[in-house]
Amino acid sequence: MVKKIICFVLVGLLILGNLGCGEKKHSDKLVLALRSGMYTETIKKCLPFFEATHGVTCEIFELTEEQLYSYVLNDSVLRSGSYDLCMVDGSWVAEYVAEGVLADIGELGCTIDDDIIPATASICVQDGKTYLLPYYGNVTVLMYNSRTAKKVGYTPECIYSLDDLLDMCNKTFANGNGGFAYRGDTENNVVVDFLPILCAFGGWVVDENNKPTVNTETFKKAMNYYLQLIATEKPHSKESIIKGLEYGTVSATVGWPGWYKAGEEQEMEYTAFPGRVTDSSPTYNCNIYGIWTLGIPENSTNKELAGELLKYLMDPEVQRASVLDGGVPCRYSVLNDPELNMTNPHLSVICTALENGIYRPVIRQWPRFYTILGETMKKMIRGDIGVEEGLLMAQSELENLMEKE
Repeated sequence: MVKKIICFVLVGLLILGNLGCGEKKHSDKLVLALRSGMYTETIKKCLPFFEATHGVTCEIFELTEEQLYSYVLNDSVLRSGSYDLCMVDGSWVAEYVAEGVLADIGELGCTIDDDIIPATASICVQDGKTYLLPYYGNVTVLMYNSRTAKKVGYTPECIYSLDDLLDMCNKTFANGNGGFAYRGDTENNVVVDFLPILCAFGGWVVDENNKPTVNTETFKKAMNYYLQLIATEKPHSKESIIKGLEYGTVSATVGWPGWYKAGEEQEMEYTAFPGRVTDSSPTYNCNIYGIWTLGIPENSTNKELAGELLKYLMDPEVQRASVLDGGVPCRYSVLNDPELNMTNPHLSVICTALENGIYRPVIRQWPRFYTILGETMKKMIRGDIGVEEGLLMAQSELENLMEKE
């Protein structure tokens, strides 16, 4: 705790020097629309110094993913100007930009510097304008219970392929510890949890022209494998997966660093997700981004002050300090910092994953796309329809969706 306080004091002095001691203080309020969870908590810890030096109060709305998406979009349509800073998922970018939801933050002096991992910023600039900055480096990892894995002879270094993962989960299931848990609560979660598996098989949901590629042999193989994997455990919500991993009633899952602060739970760990089917298969990039970016709504009435807050939150020293509270920056200087890695060894794993990550398709139709695919996948998982029938049906519906716009 003392180390944390000292760290933030030092950060405060550094930022104060950058801001300038003679800067005029504001008397305003900024309203932040943020994704609930660790993502919001890291920002909360950074705000007191900014509020004090700028004479501003920051009001935070902690929202679920679905709420955040719709509230910010609807506020833009209604031109209410309710929010001054917002978190944005990469899959919303095409729609948000097309609908004029986001301001060009480049005009406010918010830029993407060389310290930010390039791939994480790939969706932040559209048509030459900077709309977002990558704040929280969420990316898929293989989350597991170390005790149950070791009982059946597996450590992270032994999980080279999807075959290894299936073998481990079959054995932990047979031991009564449960196997591979998946989130069956929403269509989005059903699809996103499956994407690393699909990528490891060398597949994807659209081609280079954004044409659906669901009814393919690669997709069928990946889906059939996935059905075997999830048969080792029942569907869960995120909360029940985390609890299951903590107590060993769940052995593995597709997880995200933002689910918990590394090191808090001795048995709940994560490692890179295997990007190949067998030891002799080609290795593919299967790290799916769940990065939470930060932007400023176009209808904000306090853009300049919001821009100052955005620059403050993205400052390397502020982001380095945020790691103490579970922050996962997208900066090389932070993720590769030797001192931080001594107490947060997962940072190097995350850095590698972020360097080679994949954003979900940047298409306006993505929310409807994953809804169609997720609904069909649920039917296949329940056994209501077969894989071939389901993928043929989904392909047809998705083609109609993409052709309409």
